[in-house]
Amino acid sequence: MKRTILVGSILFFFVVVPLSAQSDTAKKKTISYLQKLQAEDGGFRGDGRAKESDVASSTAAFRALKYFGGAPTDPRACADFVQKCFQKDGGGFALRPGGKVEYRATAVGIMGVVDMKLPVAPYADAVVQYLDEHSESFEEIRLTAASFESLGKRPAHNKAWLAALDKLRNEDGSYGKADGAARDTGGAVCAVLRLGGRVVHPENVLKTMNDGQREDGGFGKSGQKESDLETCYRVVRAFHMLKVKPRGAERLRAFIARCRNDDGGYGVAPGKPSSVGGCYFAGIILHWLDE
Repeated sequence: MKRTILVGSILFFFVVVPLSAQSDTAKKKTISYLQKLQAEDGGFRGDGRAKESDVASSTAAFRALKYFGGAPTDPRACADFVQKCFQKDGGGFALRPGGKVEYRATAVGIMGVVDMKLPVAPYADAVVQYLDEHSESFEEIRLTAASFESLGKRPAHNKAWLAALDKLRNEDGSYGKADGAARDTGGAVCAVLRLGGRVVHPENVLKTMNDGQREDGGFGKSGQKESDLETCYRVVRAFHMLKVKPRGAERLRAFIARCRNDDGGYGVAPGKPSSVGGCYFAGIILHWLDE
């Protein structure tokens, strides 16, 4: 029996090793795909079909390029674009220079400022106030927690938000239910940790996320049969913050590989067109799995 298990383990080893890392050629093709999305204004478009660049795509592209070992063709122009999206009077960021201040643009814009190593002082106070005042829903609290973490600050409503997250938690420490539990648990756990909270029953949290891995190797939304990279990102981010690797890491790698397109980019799911978001999710998940 022991011999049979050993042989099976060896065969499994040889099957999964090719999935463990991207080749340099594949990475260069992804970098090239992303670099071509940088527009004349310095910002990045979300995909090859988008006509205008925006601050969210610019931040995601900057991050994705880093994880694939590259950089924008013109990093200075990208940083300038992000800075121009800040609206001092509105206290936050707009999607594009001169636009209206928006919650998501502000949350992602300040992360772009930090990632690009720009001076934070001109933006921090206004952005902290804006995000603190405009975060009510779970999704807003989740994203705001990430923004404050990048700034190294705690929001004024920190305790209230942790209390709100506590109300969403199941008795066993997980969040959500049925086929949406892995996604909801991953997102909530990350928010709790970023806000300085304590994860209740971490062993159950890990089980819920591991059990939520689907037949295709990925993780998906409630009510959706297919997995998607955005949900995989939420779940694997939680694994990473808990310093544990997913049980089905190699199956997840295989799913990510199927999201890759001939142009070098990644779609958010197999068969979907390449996008900055798909590349970012793929790049950072692979980075965590390789650590």
